[in-house]
Amino acid sequence: MSNAKTDKPIKKRKVKLEGDLLNYKGVWVLVESERGHVHPVSWELMGQGRLLADQLGVELCGVVMGAPGPELQAQCEAAFAYGADRCYRVASPVLADYRNVPYTQALTDLVNQFKPEIMLLGATTLGRDLAGSVATTLKTGLTADCTELAIDPEDRCLLSTRPTFGGSLLCTIVTLNYRPQMATVRHRVMPMPEAQPERSGLIVDVDPHLVETDVITKILDFVPDDQSGKPQLPYAEMIVSGGKGLGKAENFKLVWDLAKTLGAEVGASRAAIHAGWIAADRQVGQTGKTVRPALYIAAGISGAIQHRVGMEASDCIIAINNDPSAPIFDFAHYAIVGDCVQVLPALQKTFAAYLGKS
Repeated sequence: MSNAKTDKPIKKRKVKLEGDLLNYKGVWVLVESERGHVHPVSWELMGQGRLLADQLGVELCGVVMGAPGPELQAQCEAAFAYGADRCYRVASPVLADYRNVPYTQALTDLVNQFKPEIMLLGATTLGRDLAGSVATTLKTGLTADCTELAIDPEDRCLLSTRPTFGGSLLCTIVTLNYRPQMATVRHRVMPMPEAQPERSGLIVDVDPHLVETDVITKILDFVPDDQSGKPQLPYAEMIVSGGKGLGKAENFKLVWDLAKTLGAEVGASRAAIHAGWIAADRQVGQTGKTVRPALYIAAGISGAIQHRVGMEASDCIIAINNDPSAPIFDFAHYAIVGDCVQVLPALQKTFAAYLGKS
C-alpha cells in the first residue's frame, strides 16, 4: 500500500505485546441471562467466537454468572452445544439479579485470574452497561456495536468493525498493546450457529467472594417489560419497510397492506421515522433495530449505510426505488426500478392471489 501524494508506503503500527500481556490467551463470550432466560445474542456471539478461536488456535470459553442452581448448569451445557470448550461458572447469591457493581467486580477478577485475549458481550442494555464498566476497570479498549469481527493474520489482533461519523462510514478498530480486546455486538448481526447437543466441555467453578452488604444498590422489585402488541422486528422472518421515497405519510398504508398479506412485520428507515410517518420502534438501522429476516422488502429506501448495517444480513432483499442509481441496488438480491405507489399495490395483489387471500 502506498500514499498517492508521496508514493511512500504507509506504515502499519506494530503490535508488540510485552510482559504479562503475552500470557493472555483464549476467546471469551459472556452468556447473558435474565431470570434464567439466556439472551439469543450470547449464542450468536458463541458462533462467531468459535470462528475467532479456531483461527487463533485457542480455546473458546463461556462465562456464566448468576445465583447457584441448576440454571447455571443448563447454561454451561448450552454453551458447549453452541461451540464453547470451557465454561467459567461464577455463582453467588449476590449475582441473582444484575447489578453493575457486583457483576463488574466478579468479571474483572475473573479476567485478571484467567487472562483472555478477547472478550465479547452482547450490545444489550445489560451488556453495554457491564462492558463499559469492566473495560474501564481493566483499563483496556472496547469497541461498541460492532457489525463485523475478524482476526488480523499478521499480529493476531481482533479487528472490530463498526459504523462511524453518524453511520456514513465503516471503521475497523484495533486494540493494540492492551488486553483483553473487548467488543459488543448487537442481536441479529451475527448468524445463529446450529446447536450440537453432543458436544461437552470443562466447567470451572469460581467463587467471586461477593458480600451483599458491600453492594449499595438493592433490588426492590422486578417489573417485566410488557412487549405485547409491540413490533418484534429482530425476530421477524419477513419484513416490509418503507422510506421517504413513498412520498407522503398516506402512502405508508401500502406498506402495511403488503405486510398484512404476507404476514410480515413493518419496518421503516430513519427518514420515515423523522418525518413522523410511523412510530420510532419500527426503525431498522444503526440507531434502530438490527434484523435478519428470510425476506426483506425495502420500499422507497435509498440504502444509506445507516440503514444497510441494520438489514444487509437478510437472506433475500427486494428493493423498490424509482432511482436506478440508489445505493440499495448495490446489495439487494432483486431490484425493482419504479414508483412504490404503483409497485406495492401490484405486489400485494399478486401475493394475495398466490396465497389465496382476498
